[in-house]
Amino acid sequence: MATGKLQTLDRGIEALLLVAEASGGLTVGDLATRLGLHRAVTYRIVATLADRGMVRRGVDGRIVLGARAYLLGAHTVDSIRTMALPVLEDLAERASATAFLSMAEGEECVVVLTAEPRDVAITIHYRVGRRHPITRGAAGIAILAARPETDADSQDVRSARSLGYSITRDQLHRGAVGVSSALLLTGVGFARQEFSVGVVAFEDLDLDVVAPAVADAAQTLSKTITSPTL
Repeated sequence: MATGKLQTLDRGIEALLLVAEASGGLTVGDLATRLGLHRAVTYRIVATLADRGMVRRGVDGRIVLGARAYLLGAHTVDSIRTMALPVLEDLAERASATAFLSMAEGEECVVVLTAEPRDVAITIHYRVGRRHPITRGAAGIAILAARPETDADSQDVRSARSLGYSITRDQLHRGAVGVSSALLLTGVGFARQEFSVGVVAFEDLDLDVVAPAVADAAQTLSKTITSPTL
C-alpha cells in the first residue's frame, strides 16, 4: 500500500541524521548497519550526499557532515551559524574589519558566515559559500595549524601553531591582511568538524589588538558550541 513516502529520499535523510548525531563520524559499514542496508546501497547514498556537499570523508575515511549541511541549517535555533553570529558581530566591531567563520571541506576552505563592522568606510565583502584552497589564506592555515604536526607543514602553518592564530598578507586579495584562529570542538555532532574564526581588512590591522581578539573569539565560540546554554 502506497504511503506517499519516497524510500530513497527517506534513507538519505536518515543517513544524514545518523551522521549528524555521531560524535566521531561513521564508517560506511557503521552506517549500513544502522540503516539496515547492504554496504553497496549505503555507499551510493553516501556518494550522493557527498556529491551535494552534505557529507564528506575525513582524513581517516569516516563520514562527517559537509559544509552544505551547515548552510542548510542556517536558520535553525541550534545551528552553528546562529551561535556564531553574535561572536562574529562582536569581533567585527572590536577589529573594525570583516569577521568570518570558515569550515574545512577536503582540500578547500568554505566561508559559512560573515559579519561586517558598522561605521567603517571600506571593508572586504566575503560571500557565504566562497571557497579557496585550504593552504592559502588565514582561515585555512589556522585550521591546518590545529591538526597534528607533519613534515609537509608550511612555515605559515608552523608559525600559526606556535602563536595560536595565523596571519597572512596578499594571499587571497591583493592588499588584504587576515588573522584567523581555529575552533577546538569536542561536542557531539561537531567532532571532526574543522572551523576557524577570523578577520580580514584591506589595510594593516592593529595586530596587538586584533590577534588576541580573534583568538578570544575562537575560544568563546568553541565553548558556546560544545557547551550550549539550554
